Amino acid sequence: MSIELKWHTRIIVLVLAGIGAFVPCASASKIKDIATVKGVRDNILIGYGIVVGLKGTGDSSTEITSQSLSRLFTKLGLDIQNNAAVKSKNAAAVIATASLPPFSRVGNRLDITVSSIGDASSLEGGILLVTPLRAGDQNVYAVAQGPVSLGSVADGTSKNFPTVGRVVSGATVEKDVESNFASKKNFRLALHQPDFTTAARMVLLINSELGGKYATARDSGTIDVVVPFNYDGNSVELLALLENVQVNVESRAKIVLNERTGTVVMGGSIQILPVALSHGDLAIEVKGATKGSKPERVTEIKSDTSVADLVKALNALGVHPKDLTAIFQSLKEVGALQAELETM
Repeated sequence: MSIELKWHTRIIVLVLAGIGAFVPCASASKIKDIATVKGVRDNILIGYGIVVGLKGTGDSSTEITSQSLSRLFTKLGLDIQNNAAVKSKNAAAVIATASLPPFSRVGNRLDITVSSIGDASSLEGGILLVTPLRAGDQNVYAVAQGPVSLGSVADGTSKNFPTVGRVVSGATVEKDVESNFASKKNFRLALHQPDFTTAARMVLLINSELGGKYATARDSGTIDVVVPFNYDGNSVELLALLENVQVNVESRAKIVLNERTGTVVMGGSIQILPVALSHGDLAIEVKGATKGSKPERVTEIKSDTSVADLVKALNALGVHPKDLTAIFQSLKEVGALQAELETM
């Protein structure tokens, strides 16, 4: 079986990244780097606020900003007759967002991002007024306030969008994130990259470390661990032990091609079945298939050859980067390439 492809002779340089093509497929990593503990994650906070003190760059006629200013003045004891709308181009309505780390406690400080929701042209020089920040359960977990920073360089030019800014350490946590983690009787580990082999190895290593059958794999990405009796009430110490266990991680055989630059990125143990590449009108031939006319010049690829060796052979033939995609797709089609192929 042969596949004919047209190409132009040109010497190219391929950048090979991903050492998986040159070393065994498994590499040792700590459990803490390849998995997360269920429930130990950030929570997103969001709130609506007002930035004041702008130099005429605020909202021009946004109704929501006017209403917010009226309510603010009323709460501050200023009598606004008939709830008249207050308009000022020195104020802007914004959405404030923050990430609440796991196990946050009252008094911890958070960085805040503020984004204009009206027609303000810039938040430069503004001050975010007191803004409650709520989580998905609608409870207020933090309160934000402070000067808005856009991030500028020495010459004063802004590096970011002028309608988005940061309030560094601008929020204070006002409500603890409830968690009785130390007394947990079991917990669940979730792999970042689910893999049956890696999960099975983790179970064996954890059970070996704990001296019993305490870990079980539910699937390729989930491992349940029962807290041993000698760690009862000390789940933190248990996880500190387990998260440093070294696991040989299996990586999927995958090739990523960038047709524009001719870059080849490889990961995992990638095998090439016997195949021949000819110079001229390109013919890719898998061993055992019916042969056509004899090629002008053939570079034979042995069965134990890696993709790295194949790329070197293609370089020797002077294959153009735009044809790399066609070559690898053809190899994949005939079954000679034992890897997942992705084209950018």
